[in-house]
Amino acid sequence: MSLKLPCLLRSALVVATVALLAGCGFHLRQSAALPAGMKKIHLTVSGGGKLERDLTRALEGSGAVVVDKPSADSAELAVTSNTFRTDSLTVSGTARVTEYAVRYHVEFNAKAPDGTQIIPTQSVDMSREFSYDATNTIGTASQTEELQRSLIGDMVQSILFRLQAAGAHPALATPTPAAQ
Repeated sequence: MSLKLPCLLRSALVVATVALLAGCGFHLRQSAALPAGMKKIHLTVSGGGKLERDLTRALEGSGAVVVDKPSADSAELAVTSNTFRTDSLTVSGTARVTEYAVRYHVEFNAKAPDGTQIIPTQSVDMSREFSYDATNTIGTASQTEELQRSLIGDMVQSILFRLQAAGAHPALATPTPAAQ
């Protein structure tokens, strides 16, 4: 009789945990479902760097083949702007900056292999704020780098979500032929 109680309690805890996770909306992140025609992609990123590497990895994780050169059967994903900037937000009474914002701006568009627009040029802006400690200037550089890495990861997800939305709702994207 005493063995059944712990087993019953354990089963109840597992069922309660599963029900709680299902009820809160938690789901494991899956790869993005790319639009038709984007199984082979030529990616160009202004400035390259970590955004290009992470976006390539994410596209490949979604089942696309990223090619080095454009071809007649490859879609084109172009990131035309990829810039960071740091702005001061607040200044103390002693004229020292106490808060900064790291801002990230990206513009991109996507075209199908036949030249029709999958996603017209879109602009995405993200930012993170942090406090500045005048006694720890080395920490500020590492904070800025970590915020930039975080913003790049979020930007990759934002681009993939927009590609997925364009695939799920192609009528919302303006499918016009590309200018010659």
